[in-house]
Amino acid sequence: MILYHGTNIDFQQILLNKSRVGKDFGYGFYLTDNKQVAIRQAERKFRQYGEGSSVVQVYDFKEEDLQQLKVLRFDSYSEKWADFVLLNRQNKHHSSSHNYDIVIGPIADDTIGFQIRRYTEGFITKLQFLEEIKFHQVTMQYFFGTERALSLLKRK
Repeated sequence: MILYHGTNIDFQQILLNKSRVGKDFGYGFYLTDNKQVAIRQAERKFRQYGEGSSVVQVYDFKEEDLQQLKVLRFDSYSEKWADFVLLNRQNKHHSSSHNYDIVIGPIADDTIGFQIRRYTEGFITKLQFLEEIKFHQVTMQYFFGTERALSLLKRK
């Protein structure tokens, strides 16, 4: 399987300590199977940070390697997915709120921070929260949260 990572600075070694907290599936390295989404992410990071350039890294990952790891998969948007995203988005620590090596599931909409506040402050229900954070098209993201998982990614 080919996976893509959009960034503004090219690098050869993936360092988990460079990850950001409060992301959909936690503190880790994110990829997508959709090249166009990775391109948009790279362009957004370049605009956001104003340095480097738009870079899309390409990785190969063998799906059979998933059997060696602890994996959580969400095939579509669901209440369980929304609860998991909420748990991780609210975790502002450089440690994981779960013990999965890899998490696969839909990308949340970019307005999720606003929607989390609306939900946690009681302005919308959980079902409304779920509807509000769905990405405009279902696009899968792949979270690699452990060194063991990262060792199975091969840069192309």
